[in-house]
Amino acid sequence: MDKDIYFHKTITYRAYGHSLRFITSQELFSSYDIDVGTRFLLRSIVEAGLDKSPRILDLGCGYGPLGLCLKKLNPANDIHMVDRDALAVIYSRYNAQINDLDGLHIYGSLGYDDVTCTDFGLIAANIPGKAGEPVISHLLSEAAYYLAPDGVVAIVVVSPLVDTVAAILHDTPGVDVISRRRRSGHAVFHYRFIDKAHAAEPERNSIERGVYQRDNITVHQGNIDYTVQTAYGLPEFDSLDYRSELLIRALGNISPPDDTNCAVVLNTGQGYTAVALWKILQLRNIHLVDRDLLALRYSHRNLILNKYPADRIRITHGVGFDYDSGDELDLFIGVLREEEGREATFQTVKQAAGKLSSRGKIIVAASSTAVTRLVADLESASLLRITAREKRRGYGCLVLEHR
Repeated sequence: MDKDIYFHKTITYRAYGHSLRFITSQELFSSYDIDVGTRFLLRSIVEAGLDKSPRILDLGCGYGPLGLCLKKLNPANDIHMVDRDALAVIYSRYNAQINDLDGLHIYGSLGYDDVTCTDFGLIAANIPGKAGEPVISHLLSEAAYYLAPDGVVAIVVVSPLVDTVAAILHDTPGVDVISRRRRSGHAVFHYRFIDKAHAAEPERNSIERGVYQRDNITVHQGNIDYTVQTAYGLPEFDSLDYRSELLIRALGNISPPDDTNCAVVLNTGQGYTAVALWKILQLRNIHLVDRDLLALRYSHRNLILNKYPADRIRITHGVGFDYDSGDELDLFIGVLREEEGREATFQTVKQAAGKLSSRGKIIVAASSTAVTRLVADLESASLLRITAREKRRGYGCLVLEHR
């Protein structure tokens, strides 16, 4: 990597006679050390001989400890590692590189939606503790289609989920639990499908089937009204937070050029801001950028549900301001991920400024502290000028344009 503004620390881990290094980010799960659940799952896989499966899927790979350890143990394995977080994908790829592991398939996927093949001898996952029962049920049952006829699913869950997972597996037709082990704080399940030959290909993706759907929320702000579908696993599932409200209010107060053409919405969340952008400014092209595939797909869905033309939406699954279009931006708007750190938020705005048209505007929201730091960094760099600033209950919003 070039200068890595997301870097947290390097972990060294010994697995069955092999030493591996992992670069981690504080933004990713278990950044201080490989968590005990993953270690427990890996040990159960090796002891059962499942690490020798010719094709393996690491579902929700994070920065790569499970999938890369399995590749190190059996270099000939065909291993797919997927995650919905683009930062996890980047770190897994980098960790494969520094451990001299090649021939891996590491890419973004929302659950199984983007997995590129089937016939896995092993599907392994550390199930997120906050995924929600509908999502967990989907992940456990959908594996049937992606397994080889004799394939096995190996999962680890935290103790509070054990009864839920056991009930789901009991109620899923054709499931045979072949191993169940517990230790302090975690449990591992190995299971297979008895009648795998009749596993049907999913007709629709998880978004279309409503796997993540939480609620329908109607927004009344200023002169606009609209409804969005919200998802489990994303913030603002029952109402807008102050940052989104500030962004939408700022949109209603700006006067964009008549020829405004292209806008980027960063860190899209449930899609409140993207839909407001459409309702207020009627832009011809909207480009959604987010680390999280779930956020991107719900924002895309909510734009379409609110009658925005699907062929005018572009999606980029990336980190920070990952904008690969050659077009200049007329508007850049979004919530800053301040947990990524001060330098990352400044770099995001700086990169947006580099793509901004001469009359374009940048609208960003964050905590008041993060906004104050951003203002100081912009002034120090003589970058952009503030045309509007609003504060509300510990949060702030800036409207910026070229000096």
